[in-house]
Amino acid sequence: MEYISKIESPVGILTVSSDGENISGLWMEGQKYFARTLEKDAVEQNLPVFESVRQWLDCYFSGREPDFMPLLKPKGSPFQQSIWNILCEIPYGKTVSYGEIAKQYNAQNKEKQTSARAVGGAVGHNPISIIIPCHRVVGANGNLTGYAGGIDKKILLLQIETNNVQ
Repeated sequence: MEYISKIESPVGILTVSSDGENISGLWMEGQKYFARTLEKDAVEQNLPVFESVRQWLDCYFSGREPDFMPLLKPKGSPFQQSIWNILCEIPYGKTVSYGEIAKQYNAQNKEKQTSARAVGGAVGHNPISIIIPCHRVVGANGNLTGYAGGIDKKILLLQIETNNVQ
């Protein structure tokens, strides 16, 4: 069984999904791939795990780095899971390029090499926006390339973290 909850935020209404213990999704209304991994029969319900996400988001949107992480269990392929794990290592307020993530993945997986383009596909399909910080990934020259939630939301999230993104 999968459960959902709606949360208002500075980037619009967020839909959060959970198996009851772990967060499996967090999407911005209208984003590309919205609720792609969400079960069709998900039930809206108030659960302790959703309160944990609300607290994390309240801290984040207040401009502070949260000092805890809700339990996460995103649905995706082993390759996607590897990339999402790397995303979780990007420090608050910092950005990395798709190419840098590919290099890190390649260093960890000598037998399976990947490209920046493949990384981009995995980053774009991240089902747990904001908490798994795909907004911290930029193009090779530091340019703010695509974001499933919209480039305006990517800029806002980076501004919250750094207060200097133009």
